[in-house]
Amino acid sequence: MAPKVVLVTGVSRFLGGHLAARLAADPAIDRVLGVDTVPPSRDLQRRMGRAEFVRADIRNPLIAKIIASTSVDTVVHASITATPQGSSGRAAMKEMNVIGTMQLLAACQQAPTVRRLVVKSTSAVYGASSRDPAVFTEDMGPKDLPSSGYAKDAVEVEGYVRGFSRRRPDVAVTTLRFTNFVGPRIDTVLTRYFAMPVVPVMVGYDARVQLLHSEDALAVLERAARHHLPGTYNVGADGVLMLSQAIRRAGRIALPVPPVAVPAVARLVRSAGLVDFPPDQLRFLHFGRIVDTTLLKQEFGFTPRWTTQQAFDDYVTGRGLRPLVDPDRVSAVERGILDVAGKLRAR
Repeated sequence: MAPKVVLVTGVSRFLGGHLAARLAADPAIDRVLGVDTVPPSRDLQRRMGRAEFVRADIRNPLIAKIIASTSVDTVVHASITATPQGSSGRAAMKEMNVIGTMQLLAACQQAPTVRRLVVKSTSAVYGASSRDPAVFTEDMGPKDLPSSGYAKDAVEVEGYVRGFSRRRPDVAVTTLRFTNFVGPRIDTVLTRYFAMPVVPVMVGYDARVQLLHSEDALAVLERAARHHLPGTYNVGADGVLMLSQAIRRAGRIALPVPPVAVPAVARLVRSAGLVDFPPDQLRFLHFGRIVDTTLLKQEFGFTPRWTTQQAFDDYVTGRGLRPLVDPDRVSAVERGILDVAGKLRAR
């Protein structure tokens, strides 16, 4: 059954706001409510069209009254975030992610009109370690359980979602484990990382990276909101980039950092206001993570438009990232080194 009244959380951010805009553009949907603690930007609010912005904190039980009074039948929880904001950003982020989700689920449980729940989760629930399998499927768990940051928040959130699903079996619950987002229009820890002129990397590691274009992420959320597709799905693009390859494609310069110096470098980068690296993100950049998307294609019915490489290249082009070193000059040096090596081997 198509949704009639949809509530979207986190509409001041890219995914929530643009999803509300897409749903509001559909005349078959009677009403779209966008909830957040701060209003969207003027441009985003204009794009949202007839979607109604409700300034509310999902950590407050008041959210139950909003859902009940408007007869919401579909809830898209898109406010779970990995990006801390402000001086107390990490503490506030955890509270919004975990406590906010608990209150939202309690509100949904009390509302008999709710028939569909979509939760934006993350593949970070699988963790990142040297013992990981080559590819994670949805029925696998982490080899090392995330102990802090966004990854730990997501593990807790998914636990609460499973509990809600047991208490309300009449509600179709869709959990989407997204890989890292990239794109010209979205701002994440990873997009900031690759935009740095000099990119710190750990000596001896070259992580495998699987990405997802932000437009594909929007399309997946929209499909989940419109259709009856219960279950847990890995959501990522086809293909893989090595971290070193991504840095070269962005025209950045890699700065090898000894493992013992990584925490100090992360603090330095954070204090400079460039990128705030949570511990789980650092582990991802060391070990990488790849997920299987068979269920996404066969059961959910979606194949990403962009591959990992295409999504990353679109991010680079759209952000106007220019190589710090002339690629032709680098190629010439590489050719020279190979020529010398070839002559030495021939002797």
